[in-house]
Parts: sequence; C-alpha cells; structure tokens
Amino acid sequence: MDLFQYDFMLRALVGALVIGLAAPALGIYLVQRRLALIGDGIGHVALTGVGAGLLLNRSPVLVAVLAATLGAIVIEVVRSRGRTSGDLALALLFYGGIAGGVLLVGLSDASSASLNSYLFGSLTTTSTGDLTTILVLGVAILVTMLALRPALFAVCQDEEYARVSGLPVRALNLLLAVTTAVTVTIAMRAVGVLLISALMVVPVATAQQVTRGFRGTMAAAMALGLFAAGAGVVVAAAADTAPGASVVLLAIASFLVVALATAARRALRRPSRPAAAPVTEAVAEPPEHEVALR
Repeated sequence: MDLFQYDFMLRALVGALVIGLAAPALGIYLVQRRLALIGDGIGHVALTGVGAGLLLNRSPVLVAVLAATLGAIVIEVVRSRGRTSGDLALALLFYGGIAGGVLLVGLSDASSASLNSYLFGSLTTTSTGDLTTILVLGVAILVTMLALRPALFAVCQDEEYARVSGLPVRALNLLLAVTTAVTVTIAMRAVGVLLISALMVVPVATAQQVTRGFRGTMAAAMALGLFAAGAGVVVAAAADTAPGASVVLLAIASFLVVALATAARRALRRPSRPAAAPVTEAVAEPPEHEVALR
C-alpha cells in the first residue's frame, strides 16, 4: 500500500502491533480477576494526568504515567483491604478521573483536538520518541507477563492458595496494577484512553470461546490482538478512518464471528432427540411369595 511508504505510517503500524501483543497478554490476568473494566478506570485517571501536564506545560504522557500508576496503586490497596468492593473502587476512578481531566484541560490553553488525540488515539502522529517508548515498555510488559505467568495465574485464580504456597501476593498484585497503568499510558497514542480496555479484554473473550487452558487462551488472545491491531491500521489507512476505532471494531467483529461460528458448530454437533418409545400397559406379576402361597 502506498501510504506505508511514509515513515509516520510505518511507526503507526509498529506501535499498534506492539500494543496489540502487550494489551491481551496483560488483559487475560485482569479477566481472570474479574477486573475487566480496570483499564477504563485507570484510563480516566490518566486523562487527569494529561490535563495536569497540559496545565503545567509538562509532558502529558509522563504526567499521565505518574497519575495512572498512583491511581492503580490506590485501587489495589482499596481492593485488598476489602472495605470497598472492586466495582465501587472502579466507579470512583471513573467519575473522579474524567471529572479531574475535564476540569484541568478546561483550565489549560489546550485545544479540543489535542484532548481528542488522547481520548481516542492518534497513531499517525506517533513520533520516533513515542515509538521508542512504546517498544521499550511494550517489550517489558510482554516479558514480565510471560516470565511470571505461573505466579500471576496462581494469584488471579486463588489468592489464599497463592499466599499459602509462599508467593508474594501483595507484590504481585501491585505489579499487575502498575503494569496495567503503564499499558494504558503507552496505548493512549494507539487507541486512546477511552478504548484501551477493549483491546485488553475483547481478544481474551474471543480466545476463551475456542481454547482450553490458560496457556492456549493467552497465546490465542495475543494472536487476535496482533491481528486486530495490524488490520485496523491497514483499514484505517485505506478507508481514512480513525486507527484506534478501527482496531477496536475489528476486535469486536472477530469476537462476533467466533461466537457465531462456535454456536453454529455446537448446534450441528448436538444429536437429535430420539423418538419417544410407545407407552404400553404392563401387567404386574405377583411377587414370588404370593405365588407360593397360591
């Protein structure tokens, strides 16, 4: 395709592929813990960091990393102490993050176009420095999720069992929280803070329909994320659409196709119900002791 002769499109494609691999590799643990929407909550907190960066004339991405990391640590501490449910903690992040972001952006001199690039992504404006950051942090996330897979899986399945087994449960939970914050931040340039949770969750949900076992689901989810990210950028280049929205819609389309195919296969394999046998009246025979008495 002619558009991929330009450097900015190549940077967009490479950045999307890295995020397409890293996001589902982390997302599978969040799905196991029933925290599928934590990416949205942390994304809203990251938006507050973006607004603070724009207001203070600092790097919005760097301030967003700090804000998202702090928010992730806070929600993990609240969740682990058990005084507030995970859903309520996420709701607080949702509302507080978006309100703080809108307030701070309104106080700054930033334009609406600048805000939209963080809300919905702006892959085509990815600079060489942005791509380097995405590559370094994306590879770090992948290595961490793969290297610590047994320990993280144990923590996500049963914290009590993991604690009895001698695993550092609190440290692993904090690692997951911080990694989620970093993933959300680097994905702002690709799909935006409002759509990153979909790239974490939808490939995992799709893979769960056709795979068995944690390792197979993780591999399939990463492959699906890679496909959605790469194909989304290609479709966006050809149709002149928003890359972030194209990536997410392709991921959702893959989920629908797999769900329909799985349902159709189960329907074809379901055996037809055998015809009911005719009901006949049975003549009850007297017990043996009654026969003997006769």
